[in-house]
Amino acid sequence: MLRPLALLLVLMSPCVAAADPAGATDASPDGWQAASPRDEIRPEFSRVAENGGGNSARLVIQCDDRPGLDGSWTRKFPVHGGRFYQFRAYRRVEHVANPQRSCPVRLVWLDDDGQRVPDDRRVVSRYNDGAPPMAETEHPSDKPVDASGWTEVSQIYQAPLKATQAYVELHLMWAPGGRAEWRDVSLKETEAPASRKVRLATIHFRPGGKTPDANCRAFAPLIKEAADKGADLVVLPETLTFYGSDKTPVEVAEPIPGPSTDYFASLAQKHNLYLVVGLYERADHLVYNVAVLIGPDGKVAGKYRKVTLPDGEADVGIAPGNEYPVFQTRFGSVGMMVCYDGFFPEVARELSNRGAEVIAWPVWGCSPDLARARAVENHVYVVSSTYTDVSLNWMISAVYDRTGEVLSQATEWGTVAITEVDLSQPTRWRSLGDFKARIPRHKP
Repeated sequence: MLRPLALLLVLMSPCVAAADPAGATDASPDGWQAASPRDEIRPEFSRVAENGGGNSARLVIQCDDRPGLDGSWTRKFPVHGGRFYQFRAYRRVEHVANPQRSCPVRLVWLDDDGQRVPDDRRVVSRYNDGAPPMAETEHPSDKPVDASGWTEVSQIYQAPLKATQAYVELHLMWAPGGRAEWRDVSLKETEAPASRKVRLATIHFRPGGKTPDANCRAFAPLIKEAADKGADLVVLPETLTFYGSDKTPVEVAEPIPGPSTDYFASLAQKHNLYLVVGLYERADHLVYNVAVLIGPDGKVAGKYRKVTLPDGEADVGIAPGNEYPVFQTRFGSVGMMVCYDGFFPEVARELSNRGAEVIAWPVWGCSPDLARARAVENHVYVVSSTYTDVSLNWMISAVYDRTGEVLSQATEWGTVAITEVDLSQPTRWRSLGDFKARIPRHKP
């Protein structure tokens, strides 16, 4: 009875999963049924009994060597609109090159008639045609693979108010010779996830010291101001010990940890916050442009070495980094990039791939359009700190949200911009829903 809905959803958007796909078999006693968009691309379905079989059987999908096969195990779970649910399943694969893309879980909210329901949860979009948005397909996320090869796929969701059922699809697609098996699939009511509110701050300042130490100390009152406003993370600009000096990058380069990070570590500990500081680092015979994350414990939590180098840095012997570390803080995951990195999509994407929720960006200058792009294409918060004067209509010191909008901007020299965000709340788009969750499933 749901085939007209499936056709309608396909016509409306290629991104929307159709409930009850063509080729679905009769439901088994535990409610699971096998399905494929078309019979000619249907893979093989089977069950593997576990300790007596029945409801504890593993669900298996096996593709032959032909490309493009696509199938899923599907089931409807009853839900009550407005309540929170924990989805969880465990997946193991063989001969699947990209499990995140080839073995997604999809969850569609439906009403009693099997129709998609309106999304009464917060939907953010610049492109609002006035019509109420529909609840889009959810994509639970993959956790790390355990020692036995099983991956937990899970997420907590709030059901839209008019939802009475959740249609779950466990896929294997586009993996010639691949095999996927699923076990312990559940959708259980749970408590609302804890809020993860964080206050993100940027400093807009040109230090005028004659020495690296003087430049560092010039930021102290502004860091205190950010702390007085409740900041959890404060981002300072790029290579701040070099700015305004008559020295070369090599002359101001120092080890990490070193004198400058020691000074900022004392401030981070004093004010109980995280600092991101732009410096030049010396490591043996090499010099790097780095962003350093300093924690409230007064220690260096991590560093990022600028990967993309403009001619001016390469010409004086600065070396590029080649890693994209992401660091766990008490409020969430933080990645960093530096200046010229913003001109290229790869750096922010690699940080996002590794789980960054916030990207801190010390930046001398860049296009603000690219700042928005880095935020929106990865659905991350971006915090930039720049030396560029706002009158130049170029880079700004600001906090960008996941849609690329400026939440807060420091426009005067020697000022702090700060805003509070909740990392536990997904940003949903009209026609796409939680795009952040779609990225690992759909990216090339």
